Amino acid sequence: MLNEFWATASATYKTLVFGAMGLIAVGIILTIIGNTSHNQGLAVTSLFVIGLGLVLHVVARVVRGQQVRKSLKK
Repeated sequence: MLNEFWATASATYKTLVFGAMGLIAVGIILTIIGNTSHNQGLAVTSLFVIGLGLVLHVVARVVRGQQVRKSLKK
């Protein structure tokens, strides 16, 4: 089972991971735009977007951990 980690992952986990990666990518792009245009508000907002992406990634890890634990008990 552990050899096929991504293949055995649920759709919920995959959605959470891709959503987290998307938010982090958007946050990085906003950081670059905010800093190159000297827009302090946009640069600070981008940090919250990156933080939300990181929190979503942690939630995905918890979901996956619970799924693996449940499948190992069977």
